[in-house]
Parts: sequence; C-alpha cells; structure tokens
Amino acid sequence: MSELNVKEDEQIREALEAHWRASAAGDINTEHDIYEDDAICDYPQSGERIFGRSNLQALRSHHPGKPSGFKVRRIQGSGNLWVTEYTILYQGQTAYTVSIMEFRSGKVVHETQYFADPFEAPAWRSQWVGKSP
Repeated sequence: MSELNVKEDEQIREALEAHWRASAAGDINTEHDIYEDDAICDYPQSGERIFGRSNLQALRSHHPGKPSGFKVRRIQGSGNLWVTEYTILYQGQTAYTVSIMEFRSGKVVHETQYFADPFEAPAWRSQWVGKSP
C-alpha cells in the first residue's frame, strides 16, 4: 500500500470515528458531515432508500425513539469500502447493527445499514461455542 493510500485510510478512519462519536452524542449536524450531498442510504430489511444527505439527516433527527446507548464494536476497511459493527440501544432493546459505507473523495456516497435483534443461542450447539464479548 502506498503512503498516499495509508494517509487516505487514516483520514477516512478519523472521519468515521468522528461520525460515530457524533451519532452517539446526538450531534445531528456533525454526524452527517461525512456524507456527500447526493449520498444514498439503504435499509434492506425495510426496503427503504434515502436519497441525499439532507433527507437522511431529517429522517434521523425526527426519530421518535432516540438511542439511549451506542457502542462501536469495530471498524474495518481500506480504500473506498468501510464496515462498522456497532450496537444501538433503543427504548431498552439492543439492535446489533452493521454499516457498510462506500466513499468517494473522502465522503460517503452509499451506505447500507443492517439491523438485527438479539436471540437466545440454542442449547444444541453449546458444546462447540463460547460466549462472545
């Protein structure tokens, strides 16, 4: 990897960390600085597509159940593709979330978010698994 690519990756990681901190703090303006004006965000589970940073920011700022907890588990990526795994606490319920972000010139142009509810591990597989952190 060239020195330029390493620097670009560092800048994107810093932008992602600022984005997730702002999300956790409820700073709706800073949270959306990472997006290009014409960014698209997909929610595959509900079949929704949000067009543009302003619509995404409006949607999130009008959410009736503001998150009461937010924790980034890990950020992985390089170049134009980055994945963040995190949890959100909404009204006492944890949502395990994955965000896949595609970048162009340092800004998000496409994001796909997946949300999953926790579930009890089945007893039949207990002999082969441990507890995740």
